[in-house]
Amino acid sequence: INEVIFMDKKLYRSTNDRVFLGLCGGLGEFFGINPLAFRLIFFFSGPGLLAYLILCAFVPEKPY
Repeated sequence: INEVIFMDKKLYRSTNDRVFLGLCGGLGEFFGINPLAFRLIFFFSGPGLLAYLILCAFVPEKPY
């Protein structure tokens, strides 16, 4: 029997694990990775800060 499992996860900006706008916390929750890894990637890479701001404009805040 072939079963297809769909993940019902959505990417949101975190409301409880945030330092600035909650994007790294939301990415950490979504991928199950420590948000510090995303913070390091965004803030210590060349275009990371610009990518962070653009993503924050499109990723909604968690509604609850």
